[in-house]
Amino acid sequence: MKSAYLNCGKESRLFCEGTPEVLLVEPIDRNDLDFIDREVDYLQAQASRSFALATFLIEDWNNELTPWKADAVFGKEPFGDGALGTLAFIKERLIPSARLDVPVILGGYSLAALFALWAGYADDSFAGIAAASPSVWYPGWMDFARSHRPKAERIYLSLGDAEEKTRNRVMATVGDCIRQQAALLEAQGVPHTLQWNPGNHFKDADLRTARAFLWTLDCCPTGNNC
Repeated sequence: MKSAYLNCGKESRLFCEGTPEVLLVEPIDRNDLDFIDREVDYLQAQASRSFALATFLIEDWNNELTPWKADAVFGKEPFGDGALGTLAFIKERLIPSARLDVPVILGGYSLAALFALWAGYADDSFAGIAAASPSVWYPGWMDFARSHRPKAERIYLSLGDAEEKTRNRVMATVGDCIRQQAALLEAQGVPHTLQWNPGNHFKDADLRTARAFLWTLDCCPTGNNC
């Protein structure tokens, strides 16, 4: 699959071939740059529909992806409230630069997955949300989810089966939180799935993200019914 850099204000790439039916959008960090080609290859080999993938680099992971400020949970760096600005960048700069008039799926891994999940509540621009191992332990997230209904049409959730087995007391709540998140979506009648992967948070993040996109891609409008 061919790739080209996008001129949109952040380091961004568009992976595209043929005539895409859906645009996938993913925030990544510099570590992901070493694995993004493997993710694209997996997607291309498994996808039942044509797609393009637009990635963009996040420089400040703890600020650009989080919707409100919170104290540090690991290390000493607190979280910020830059998610709204990142959402605006996607809508106003990234998507227009891709020049594709197709449904958009937003996805990511870890805090990027939490951002995607939040954006699926905050904005109706996305046909689907692909949240692989989202940081639903984030302070205040479950209160937010209980008091809002997603605007996205369908949501994928996943978690590693060892992720809740951590000594960090806040992050150890992730298993209970992801189960509650899925139960909320079920009660609201939102098409969704919750899939469990073997391993901890750091195992095969690129392939887990690819699988999240694949499920959401297949369930996108004009695709298969979920």
